[in-house]
Formats: sequence, C-alpha cells, structure tokens
Amino acid sequence: MNPTKRRTIFERFHAANPEPRGELHFNSPFELLIAVILSAQATDKSVNLATDQLYQHANTPASLLKLGQKGLERYVKSIGLYRTKAKNIIATCKMLLNEHGGEVPRTREALEALPGVGRKTANVVLNIAFGEPTIAVDTHLFRIGNRTGLAPGKTPLEVEERFLKFVPAEFMLHAHHWLILHGRYVCVARAPKCGECLIADLCEFKGKTRESVQA
Repeated sequence: MNPTKRRTIFERFHAANPEPRGELHFNSPFELLIAVILSAQATDKSVNLATDQLYQHANTPASLLKLGQKGLERYVKSIGLYRTKAKNIIATCKMLLNEHGGEVPRTREALEALPGVGRKTANVVLNIAFGEPTIAVDTHLFRIGNRTGLAPGKTPLEVEERFLKFVPAEFMLHAHHWLILHGRYVCVARAPKCGECLIADLCEFKGKTRESVQA
C-alpha cells in the first residue's frame, strides 16, 4: 500500500471520529492498568461489568492489596482466567507500592516488569493514560494490518513496527483506537462488513466483492 492511500485512510478515520475513545471504564491510570490486565481474552463489556463494582470498593494499589487475592476474585470471577489475573494484579499492586510510590510508571520497561503486563498492555497504558504515540496490536489490529495491506506482518511485533513506520505522525496518537473500533465493529473476523466500510475503496483485501462494497 502506498503512502498516499495510507494517509487518505487515516484522514477518513479522523473525519468520521476526531476524538476516538476506548470502551474500558476508568478514572485513573491505575484503574486503566487493572482493566487492561483483566481484558486479556475477555470482552471490554465483561471487564466493565466487573470493574464498575470493584472500583466502588477498591481502586488504588493499597485498597486492592487490602482486598487480597480471594477478595478480588469475587469481583472478577465472571472474567476468563480470573484466578491468574487476580494473582497478577495483587502482585502488581505490591510492586507499584514498593517500587513506584503507588503510581503507574510511565516507561515501557517499568510497565512490562509488572506481573500480568506484556507489550500490548504496556502500549495501551502508554497511549491512553499518558498520550504516547504507541500501537497496541491485538487480534483486531493484527487482522486489519494484514487484511487491508496497511501494515502486513507475520507477528504482532512486526505488524506493530510497520504501523509505527507507516501511520502518518499526526494520526499516530489516535490510530490505536480507530483501528480497534474498526476491527471490532466493521472489519470483523468473519464476514467483514465491507458495505459499511468508509475505507473499502482503499482497502487491499482480496476477499471483498464489488457487491459488498456497494451494498
């Protein structure tokens, strides 16, 4: 895909949704961090249902640590892998208190050192909480990068690196949100909604049909 086409794609995303927002509920970097840890292999909706209740009782490292793993599990048991996630969250709270004064660190290295936090989670926190121009490649971004031709790659890291290289600088801050929302609601895994797609004429997906684009 050529640079002009890529720029036009992001110009259209911007025109349609100038200030995109994620769908996880949070009111602080810490609440976002916990929500993103919980969101692995889970839907934002299921995480929000759990954290909306949890954060009324505990929404700081100290209060979550006081709740304990078993207490935390009662709030998040509806989410997949909840025991492992609760264990990691309690360990993360300890590290935040012992090594970061209870604050969420603002560097990738420090974030990735936290239990349950990988590169994707770190990228989400850096982008949403701290305004860093990062790209968190989940299943949606991996699919879109390859399907559209925007940033083809064989691994999530390769797709991330190509997005960072190819997305025009002025669109980098919001690219993550635009692409996730596009993958979640339009460019879905099965039967993508090409007829509703605002970039269908620019996309290089070989599986789209003239009828689906014009529908």
